[in-house]
Amino acid sequence: MSETTTRRAFVTTSLAAGFALAVQPVSADTVTTDAEGLVAGEVKILSGGFQMPAYRAMPKTGTKFPVVLVVQEIFGVHEHLRDLCRRFAKAGFCAVAPELYARQGDVSKLTDIAEIFEKVVTKVPDAQVMGDLDAAWEWAKKASNGDPVKLSITGFCWGGREVWLYAAHQPKLKAAAAWYGRISGAHNELQPKHPIDLAKSLKAPVLGLYGGADSGIPVAHVDMMKAELAAAKSPSDIVVYPDTPHGFNADYRPSYRKSAADDAWKRMLEWFAKNGAS
Repeated sequence: MSETTTRRAFVTTSLAAGFALAVQPVSADTVTTDAEGLVAGEVKILSGGFQMPAYRAMPKTGTKFPVVLVVQEIFGVHEHLRDLCRRFAKAGFCAVAPELYARQGDVSKLTDIAEIFEKVVTKVPDAQVMGDLDAAWEWAKKASNGDPVKLSITGFCWGGREVWLYAAHQPKLKAAAAWYGRISGAHNELQPKHPIDLAKSLKAPVLGLYGGADSGIPVAHVDMMKAELAAAKSPSDIVVYPDTPHGFNADYRPSYRKSAADDAWKRMLEWFAKNGAS
């Protein structure tokens, strides 16, 4: 079997139903947002000649909705990400969550996080992600009643890191919110830069939302990012929730902390409004 055939065998052509296997069983605290009054479901977005699956949710009536790009956790665009899109739609946004691993594989059927990283996540180039996010925004403007001016982005865990990168990439971005995204790490061909390298290059203000008890992202790294932002005189801001773990907005997992999650969501919406993204 050729390398091309092998790669195509793992391409994701549609979104998986429900929650990723790696997060089962889901918590009793899982939030479920209905689609009443919304247009919500899977769409296909052409990006670089590839039909990328995505989830879109927006109000059923109205036009020129502010666009928010919702960037997935390491588990892909599973039910939690789709629910977040519906929450944004209830707040008047056109929310689009592209499946950014689609070319590399389907993580929804993998049960081990280490396997998810090894087989898929480590093979996703940052440049590809930036292009796919740009394509999602263009699609939202042309095919989904998206406002051509009001663009924001938010992302969680793996997606939180990509949010910082996108804020340095897209000059038309109005505002961004990065939830517990990695700040630094090893540099390689697929990940040539990390958020800590880009504080002086941000083209939109970023609200960083972090947990003070995050075992994967030390508070020292967050403090380093704060110092870089201050040196750059950036309008960005970082909020750290004391004694709060990684994934505190993930209501389907034991890491969920409702008080911090609710406060951070409110801050995010206020940040978008303050910076002209809603």
